[in-house]
Amino acid sequence: MSDFGPVQMRVPVLTVRRVDAYYAITVVAPGIAERFRSGQFVSVAVGGEHSGLLLRRPFAIHDVKPDYGGTVEFLFSVRGPGTAWLAERRSRDLLDLVGPLGRPFPLPRDPVNCVLAGGGSGSAPLFPLAQALRRRGCRVDFVLGAASADRVFSAITARRVAETATFTTDDGSFGVRGAVTDALGRVIEDARSDVVYACGPMPMLREVTAVAVRHGIPVQVAVEEAMACGTGVCMSCVIPVVGEDGITRMVRSCVDGPVFRGERVRFDDVGTIPFDALGAPGWKARDDRDGIADREAG
Repeated sequence: MSDFGPVQMRVPVLTVRRVDAYYAITVVAPGIAERFRSGQFVSVAVGGEHSGLLLRRPFAIHDVKPDYGGTVEFLFSVRGPGTAWLAERRSRDLLDLVGPLGRPFPLPRDPVNCVLAGGGSGSAPLFPLAQALRRRGCRVDFVLGAASADRVFSAITARRVAETATFTTDDGSFGVRGAVTDALGRVIEDARSDVVYACGPMPMLREVTAVAVRHGIPVQVAVEEAMACGTGVCMSCVIPVVGEDGITRMVRSCVDGPVFRGERVRFDDVGTIPFDALGAPGWKARDDRDGIADREAG
């Protein structure tokens, strides 16, 4: 077995627990745990061996521990037959996992002030990130939001891990009424944050990126995009991202992401192929030969 890259494993379930509006499954998966870095995810087969549910489900890894050689925990909501089947698993049931998948969050070389912004279950991958940042001597501040109190994930842990933890809910049932972005600017200013890390729904990531850009600090976002394979084969999770050369490309969230520089993601064009994206109909490469031909003709 290679020491690098993802592995496919049939792993036993250790625990299945209800966490407010969510479920958390912990599996014994040493091969995945030892390779994991914050921001990566697992792809899980659902429905059993004879199921018609052919597509795997991607879940961000929320926690990794050395117990039993290495355990992995992921979080999910019941949204359909696949996740309903997962919620019914019990200790010692076997799950088919592939992971860890995707590009992780980049970590700063030197201690800096970091604000971590999450929405709903999208907050899950920010917790191992917070631990990794703290180990590097970074200051961590959380801004977590959701629709209601039961969907704000792991508030107690956030308070314990971070220097400060701010919570928002759409209905005002917990923390401050409003959205994550309503509180984010103030936290950035109070904590003198140097970088923003974020995960959550695309509209939230778009607004978080806008706030970070206004404050002149970089932002790393882990996008939530539907994925069918999780390994870069099916191309179902492509989004438009501007490269270092200024050219927009349709990149795969599962292997080129899920972490991207927020200011390079064209959030307003997600779900479309922009006319100026590489390979789009009508796209034309800038070619210096045209200028040479013009000069020669002159």
